[in-house]
Amino acid sequence: MTLTETNKPATKGGATKTVFVDGASGTTGLGIQERLRLIGDVAVKQIAEDKRKDPAAKRALMEEVDLVILCLPDDAAKETVAVIDTMGNAAPKVLDASTAYRVAPDWAYGFAELAPDQADKIRTMPKVSNPGCYPTGAIALLRPIVDAGLLPQDYPVTINAVSGYSGGGKSMIASFEDGSAPAFELYGLGFEHKHVPEMQLYSHLTRRPIFIPSVGNYRQGMLVSVPLQLDALPGKPTGADLQDVLAKRYAGSKYVSAMPLNEAGKGGKIEPEALNETNQLELYVFASDKHRQAVLVARLDNLGKGASGAAVQNMRLMLGLADA
Repeated sequence: MTLTETNKPATKGGATKTVFVDGASGTTGLGIQERLRLIGDVAVKQIAEDKRKDPAAKRALMEEVDLVILCLPDDAAKETVAVIDTMGNAAPKVLDASTAYRVAPDWAYGFAELAPDQADKIRTMPKVSNPGCYPTGAIALLRPIVDAGLLPQDYPVTINAVSGYSGGGKSMIASFEDGSAPAFELYGLGFEHKHVPEMQLYSHLTRRPIFIPSVGNYRQGMLVSVPLQLDALPGKPTGADLQDVLAKRYAGSKYVSAMPLNEAGKGGKIEPEALNETNQLELYVFASDKHRQAVLVARLDNLGKGASGAAVQNMRLMLGLADA
Protein backbone atom coordinates (compact mmCIF):
# COMPACT_ATOMS: atom_id res chain seq x y z
CA MET A 1 0.00 0.00 0.00
CA THR A 2 1.20 3.50 -0.80
CA LEU A 3 -0.18 6.72 0.61
CA THR A 4 -1.59 7.67 -2.78
CA GLU A 5 -4.10 4.83 -2.78
CA THR A 6 -7.73 5.37 -1.80
CA ASN A 7 -10.61 3.02 -1.03
CA LYS A 8 -14.27 3.25 -0.22
CA PRO A 9 -15.22 4.50 3.24
CA ALA A 10 -15.94 1.95 5.95
CA THR A 11 -19.50 0.72 6.02
CA LYS A 12 -21.50 1.17 9.19
CA GLY A 13 -22.99 -1.73 11.11
CA GLY A 14 -21.99 -4.53 13.40
CA ALA A 15 -19.69 -6.22 10.84
CA THR A 16 -17.26 -3.31 10.71
CA LYS A 17 -14.12 -3.81 12.79
CA THR A 18 -13.31 -1.01 15.20
CA VAL A 19 -9.93 0.25 16.37
CA PHE A 20 -8.71 2.78 18.94
CA VAL A 21 -5.26 4.30 18.36
CA ASP A 22 -3.94 5.34 21.77
CA GLY A 23 -1.25 7.97 21.26
CA ALA A 24 -2.50 9.06 17.86
CA SER A 25 -0.69 12.41 17.89
CA GLY A 26 2.80 10.90 17.52
CA THR A 27 4.55 10.06 14.26
CA THR A 28 3.57 6.39 14.27
CA GLY A 29 0.02 7.05 15.41
CA LEU A 30 -0.53 9.68 12.75
CA GLY A 31 0.86 7.34 10.11
CA ILE A 32 -1.44 4.53 11.20
CA GLN A 33 -4.50 6.79 11.11
CA GLU A 34 -3.61 8.05 7.63
CA ARG A 35 -3.22 4.52 6.32
CA LEU A 36 -6.52 3.48 7.89
CA ARG A 37 -8.23 6.49 6.36
CA LEU A 38 -6.98 5.54 2.91
CA ILE A 39 -7.88 1.86 3.25
CA GLY A 40 -11.29 2.79 4.63
CA ASP A 41 -12.63 -0.58 5.83
CA VAL A 42 -11.94 -0.15 9.55
CA ALA A 43 -13.73 2.30 11.85
CA VAL A 44 -11.36 4.32 14.03
CA LYS A 45 -12.83 5.33 17.39
CA GLN A 46 -11.49 8.44 19.10
CA ILE A 47 -11.67 9.71 22.65
CA ALA A 48 -12.83 13.25 23.34
CA GLU A 49 -9.97 15.65 23.97
CA ASP A 50 -11.20 16.51 27.46
CA LYS A 51 -11.37 12.78 28.32
CA ARG A 52 -7.88 11.79 27.14
CA LYS A 53 -6.54 11.52 30.69
CA ASP A 54 -9.74 10.08 32.18
CA PRO A 55 -9.03 6.38 32.98
CA ALA A 56 -12.73 5.49 33.15
CA ALA A 57 -13.48 7.07 29.78
CA LYS A 58 -10.51 5.33 28.19
CA ARG A 59 -11.52 1.98 29.62
CA ALA A 60 -15.09 2.44 28.38
CA LEU A 61 -13.83 3.19 24.88
CA MET A 62 -11.52 0.17 24.89
CA GLU A 63 -14.48 -2.04 25.81
CA GLU A 64 -16.23 -0.88 22.65
CA VAL A 65 -13.50 -1.72 20.12
CA ASP A 66 -12.06 -4.88 18.62
CA LEU A 67 -8.45 -3.79 18.85
CA VAL A 68 -6.33 -1.13 20.57
CA ILE A 69 -3.10 0.07 18.96
CA LEU A 70 -0.72 1.55 21.53
CA CYS A 71 1.59 4.30 20.26
CA LEU A 72 2.82 5.27 23.71
CA PRO A 73 6.08 5.36 25.71
CA ASP A 74 6.93 2.03 27.31
CA ASP A 75 5.66 2.86 30.81
CA ALA A 76 2.36 4.25 29.52
CA ALA A 77 1.91 1.20 27.30
CA LYS A 78 2.43 -1.09 30.31
CA GLU A 79 -0.17 0.87 32.29
CA THR A 80 -2.73 0.50 29.51
CA VAL A 81 -2.03 -3.21 29.07
CA ALA A 82 -2.50 -3.66 32.82
CA VAL A 83 -5.97 -2.13 32.47
CA ILE A 84 -6.81 -4.36 29.49
CA ASP A 85 -5.75 -7.40 31.51
CA THR A 86 -8.53 -6.63 34.03
CA MET A 87 -11.27 -6.37 31.40
CA GLY A 88 -12.01 -10.05 31.04
CA ASN A 89 -14.23 -10.94 28.08
CA ALA A 90 -14.62 -7.24 27.23
CA ALA A 91 -10.88 -6.88 26.57
CA PRO A 92 -9.90 -5.94 23.03
CA LYS A 93 -6.90 -7.35 21.23
CA VAL A 94 -3.84 -5.14 21.64
CA LEU A 95 -1.05 -4.20 19.25
CA ASP A 96 1.80 -2.39 21.00
CA ALA A 97 4.20 -0.18 19.04
CA SER A 98 6.53 0.50 22.00
CA THR A 99 9.52 -1.62 23.02
CA ALA A 100 7.78 -2.79 26.22
CA TYR A 101 6.76 -6.26 25.04
CA ARG A 102 8.91 -7.07 22.01
CA VAL A 103 10.71 -9.93 23.73
CA ALA A 104 7.86 -10.96 26.05
CA PRO A 105 7.17 -14.71 25.71
CA ASP A 106 3.39 -14.34 25.88
CA TRP A 107 3.25 -11.82 23.03
CA ALA A 108 3.51 -12.56 19.32
CA TYR A 109 6.25 -10.65 17.50
CA GLY A 110 4.67 -8.65 14.70
CA PHE A 111 7.08 -9.38 11.86
CA ALA A 112 4.74 -11.53 9.79
CA GLU A 113 7.53 -12.70 7.49
CA LEU A 114 9.76 -13.90 10.35
CA ALA A 115 8.91 -17.58 9.81
CA PRO A 116 6.35 -19.58 7.83
CA ASP A 117 3.98 -19.77 10.82
CA GLN A 118 4.45 -16.23 12.14
CA ALA A 119 1.44 -14.70 10.38
CA ASP A 120 -0.76 -17.39 11.95
CA LYS A 121 0.64 -16.54 15.39
CA ILE A 122 -0.24 -12.89 14.82
CA ARG A 123 -3.76 -13.85 13.73
CA THR A 124 -4.46 -15.93 16.81
CA MET A 125 -2.65 -14.13 19.65
CA PRO A 126 -4.56 -11.43 21.59
CA LYS A 127 -1.35 -9.45 22.13
CA VAL A 128 1.14 -8.53 19.41
CA SER A 129 4.23 -6.34 19.62
CA ASN A 130 5.00 -4.24 16.55
CA PRO A 131 8.71 -4.58 15.63
CA GLY A 132 11.28 -1.83 15.75
CA CYS A 133 12.36 -0.27 12.47
CA TYR A 134 16.03 -1.23 12.66
CA PRO A 135 15.29 -4.79 13.85
CA THR A 136 12.89 -5.34 10.96
CA GLY A 137 15.75 -4.92 8.49
CA ALA A 138 18.35 -6.74 10.56
CA ILE A 139 16.19 -9.75 11.44
CA ALA A 140 14.93 -10.08 7.87
CA LEU A 141 18.54 -10.40 6.72
CA LEU A 142 19.97 -12.55 9.52
CA ARG A 143 17.26 -15.02 10.52
CA PRO A 144 17.10 -16.94 7.22
CA ILE A 145 20.86 -17.43 6.94
CA VAL A 146 21.14 -18.44 10.61
CA ASP A 147 18.30 -20.93 10.13
CA ALA A 148 20.05 -22.27 7.00
CA GLY A 149 23.29 -22.84 8.95
CA LEU A 150 25.31 -20.41 6.85
CA LEU A 151 25.82 -18.05 9.79
CA PRO A 152 26.63 -19.54 13.22
CA GLN A 153 24.42 -18.45 16.07
CA ASP A 154 27.48 -17.26 17.99
CA TYR A 155 28.99 -15.34 15.07
CA PRO A 156 30.23 -11.84 16.09
CA VAL A 157 27.64 -9.94 14.05
CA THR A 158 27.94 -6.20 13.47
CA ILE A 159 24.85 -4.29 12.36
CA ASN A 160 25.16 -0.77 10.96
CA ALA A 161 22.20 1.39 10.03
CA VAL A 162 21.14 4.87 8.97
CA SER A 163 17.67 6.35 9.31
CA GLY A 164 15.94 9.57 8.45
CA TYR A 165 15.33 11.86 11.40
CA SER A 166 11.57 11.17 11.57
CA GLY A 167 12.26 8.05 13.61
CA GLY A 168 13.81 10.02 16.46
CA GLY A 169 10.71 11.59 17.98
CA LYS A 170 9.50 15.16 18.24
CA SER A 171 12.68 16.72 19.64
CA MET A 172 14.92 15.20 16.99
CA ILE A 173 12.51 16.13 14.22
CA ALA A 174 12.42 19.71 15.49
CA SER A 175 16.22 19.96 15.69
CA PHE A 176 16.68 18.82 12.11
CA GLU A 177 13.88 20.95 10.73
CA ASP A 178 15.12 24.12 12.49
CA GLY A 179 18.68 23.50 11.30
CA SER A 180 20.26 23.00 14.73
CA ALA A 181 21.05 19.30 14.23
CA PRO A 182 24.23 18.06 12.51
CA ALA A 183 24.05 16.73 8.96
CA PHE A 184 24.87 13.23 10.18
CA GLU A 185 25.68 11.53 13.46
CA LEU A 186 26.30 8.13 14.99
CA TYR A 187 24.48 7.34 18.20
CA GLY A 188 23.86 4.41 20.53
CA LEU A 189 27.56 4.33 21.29
CA GLY A 190 26.90 3.25 24.87
CA PHE A 191 26.00 -0.21 23.45
CA GLU A 192 22.60 -0.20 25.19
CA HIS A 193 20.26 0.56 22.30
CA LYS A 194 16.74 -0.64 23.08
CA HIS A 195 16.45 -2.54 19.78
CA VAL A 196 19.32 -4.95 20.45
CA PRO A 197 17.36 -7.54 22.53
CA GLU A 198 14.81 -8.16 19.78
CA MET A 199 17.53 -8.23 17.11
CA GLN A 200 19.37 -10.93 19.00
CA LEU A 201 16.33 -12.99 20.01
CA TYR A 202 14.53 -13.13 16.67
CA SER A 203 17.71 -13.51 14.60
CA HIS A 204 18.42 -16.63 16.70
CA LEU A 205 21.82 -15.25 17.77
CA THR A 206 23.38 -16.48 20.99
CA ARG A 207 26.04 -13.73 20.96
CA ARG A 208 24.88 -10.13 21.45
CA PRO A 209 25.43 -8.26 18.16
CA ILE A 210 27.18 -4.90 17.95
CA PHE A 211 24.64 -2.37 16.69
CA ILE A 212 25.68 1.10 15.57
CA PRO A 213 22.79 3.26 14.30
CA SER A 214 23.05 6.69 12.72
CA VAL A 215 20.76 9.46 11.57
CA GLY A 216 21.02 11.63 8.48
CA ASN A 217 19.58 14.98 7.54
CA TYR A 218 16.62 13.67 5.55
CA ARG A 219 13.12 12.92 6.78
CA GLN A 220 12.56 9.20 6.26
CA GLY A 221 14.02 6.06 4.74
CA MET A 222 16.41 3.50 6.18
CA LEU A 223 19.33 1.24 5.30
CA VAL A 224 20.45 -1.59 7.60
CA SER A 225 23.70 -3.37 6.71
CA VAL A 226 25.60 -6.42 7.98
CA PRO A 227 29.21 -6.99 6.77
CA LEU A 228 30.48 -10.57 6.54
CA GLN A 229 33.83 -12.26 5.96
CA LEU A 230 32.74 -15.21 3.80
CA ASP A 231 35.75 -17.40 4.59
CA ALA A 232 34.96 -17.11 8.31
CA LEU A 233 31.55 -18.75 7.80
CA PRO A 234 30.85 -22.50 7.84
CA GLY A 235 31.30 -23.99 4.39
CA LYS A 236 32.70 -20.70 3.09
CA PRO A 237 29.52 -19.73 1.20
CA THR A 238 29.41 -17.41 -1.77
CA GLY A 239 27.30 -14.31 -2.10
CA ALA A 240 25.04 -16.32 -4.39
CA ASP A 241 24.49 -18.86 -1.61
CA LEU A 242 23.37 -16.11 0.76
CA GLN A 243 21.10 -14.53 -1.84
CA ASP A 244 19.57 -17.91 -2.64
CA VAL A 245 18.63 -18.45 1.02
CA LEU A 246 16.94 -15.04 1.20
CA ALA A 247 15.15 -15.58 -2.11
CA LYS A 248 13.75 -18.93 -0.96
CA ARG A 249 12.65 -17.62 2.45
CA TYR A 250 10.71 -14.68 1.03
CA ALA A 251 9.44 -16.23 -2.20
CA GLY A 252 5.85 -15.17 -2.71
CA SER A 253 5.95 -12.49 -0.02
CA LYS A 254 3.90 -9.40 -0.81
CA TYR A 255 6.03 -6.98 1.19
CA VAL A 256 9.55 -8.48 1.43
CA SER A 257 11.70 -8.89 -1.69
CA ALA A 258 15.10 -10.55 -2.02
CA MET A 259 16.77 -8.56 -4.79
CA PRO A 260 19.18 -10.07 -7.36
CA LEU A 261 22.79 -10.52 -6.28
CA ASN A 262 24.82 -7.30 -6.45
CA GLU A 263 21.76 -5.37 -7.61
CA ALA A 264 22.53 -1.68 -7.09
CA GLY A 265 22.40 1.72 -8.68
CA LYS A 266 25.19 3.28 -10.69
CA GLY A 267 28.61 3.02 -9.08
CA GLY A 268 27.57 0.27 -6.69
CA LYS A 269 25.52 2.65 -4.54
CA ILE A 270 22.19 2.33 -2.75
CA GLU A 271 20.17 5.17 -1.25
CA PRO A 272 17.67 4.97 1.61
CA GLU A 273 14.57 6.81 0.36
CA ALA A 274 13.36 4.69 -2.58
CA LEU A 275 10.70 2.85 -0.56
CA ASN A 276 9.28 5.84 1.30
CA GLU A 277 5.49 5.83 1.79
CA THR A 278 5.29 2.05 1.23
CA ASN A 279 5.21 -1.09 3.38
CA GLN A 280 7.93 -2.69 1.26
CA LEU A 281 11.24 -4.16 2.44
CA GLU A 282 14.04 -4.93 -0.01
CA LEU A 283 16.94 -7.24 0.87
CA TYR A 284 20.26 -7.12 -0.97
CA VAL A 285 23.45 -9.17 -1.01
CA PHE A 286 26.55 -7.40 -2.30
CA ALA A 287 29.53 -9.76 -2.56
CA SER A 288 33.08 -9.91 -3.91
CA ASP A 289 34.39 -13.27 -5.09
CA LYS A 290 37.86 -11.75 -5.30
CA HIS A 291 37.98 -10.55 -1.69
CA ARG A 292 35.58 -13.13 -0.23
CA GLN A 293 33.56 -10.43 1.50
CA ALA A 294 29.88 -9.57 1.49
CA VAL A 295 27.50 -6.96 2.83
CA LEU A 296 23.84 -7.70 3.47
CA VAL A 297 21.61 -4.63 3.12
CA ALA A 298 17.96 -4.03 3.95
CA ARG A 299 16.11 -0.99 2.63
CA LEU A 300 12.78 0.15 4.06
CA ASP A 301 10.78 3.18 5.10
CA ASN A 302 11.30 3.60 8.85
CA LEU A 303 7.76 5.00 9.01
CA GLY A 304 6.32 2.28 6.75
CA LYS A 305 7.44 -1.33 7.18
CA GLY A 306 9.45 0.01 10.12
CA ALA A 307 6.42 1.42 11.98
CA SER A 308 2.90 2.35 10.86
CA GLY A 309 2.86 0.22 7.71
CA ALA A 310 3.77 -2.88 9.70
CA ALA A 311 1.20 -1.94 12.34
CA VAL A 312 -1.61 -1.82 9.79
CA GLN A 313 -0.42 -5.13 8.29
CA ASN A 314 -0.50 -6.69 11.77
CA MET A 315 -3.84 -5.10 12.60
CA ARG A 316 -5.43 -6.67 9.54
CA LEU A 317 -4.06 -10.09 10.47
CA MET A 318 -5.34 -9.74 14.03
CA LEU A 319 -8.81 -8.70 12.90
CA GLY A 320 -9.09 -11.39 10.24
CA LEU A 321 -9.26 -8.89 7.40
CA ALA A 322 -8.02 -9.42 3.86
CA ASP A 323 -4.67 -7.88 3.03
CA ALA A 324 -5.08 -4.33 1.72
